[in-house]
Amino acid sequence: MSTYPNVKFLTSAAEAHQLAPDVGREIAFAGRSNSGKSTAINAITQRSGLARVSRTPGRTQLINFFELVPERRLVDLPGYGFAKVPERVRLHWLQLMEHYFNVRESLVGLVLIVDSRRGLGAQDAGMLEWVLARDRLAHVLLTKSDKLNQRDAQRVLRETKAACADTSVTVQLFSALAKQGFEEARRVMDGWLNDTQKKAPVVT
Repeated sequence: MSTYPNVKFLTSAAEAHQLAPDVGREIAFAGRSNSGKSTAINAITQRSGLARVSRTPGRTQLINFFELVPERRLVDLPGYGFAKVPERVRLHWLQLMEHYFNVRESLVGLVLIVDSRRGLGAQDAGMLEWVLARDRLAHVLLTKSDKLNQRDAQRVLRETKAACADTSVTVQLFSALAKQGFEEARRVMDGWLNDTQKKAPVVT
């Protein structure tokens, strides 16, 4: 599948009943608001306008489904954190995402987007616990790594791996600007989408 040449927007969901049919296999992308989630999706799929990129935190207010090939999907979840949205909207997002994680049988793994300059936060750790509790896989993309020097980037990578050491979570550095980590991320995703046993791929 590699570069996903046939990726296309499938549907958006603001309510639970609007979710795409729960068939096949899908990978969810989640992260704090403004962590670079949409940019990462666009970089990995090599489609610059696929996921909407905004400088305004909280712009992704829907669960967006993208089809890679029939019955293989990427799912862009609403950002969490310091999005400037009304509390009622924030609560609705939380309820919708909780429903999504609790019911989706086609979900095989979560790609968690973490700004490498911030590191793994409490909400990020909570998101990992959420998906691991459902016996799903997880992979952390430490985005915007080009903003760090090599020493600091490696330090953040070590610290994040250490924080996830007791789990099956894998971690990598990623930079859309420097075009770093694209192939590694795709290898992980391809392993999840094609492995019927849902075993964690080996990442070096």
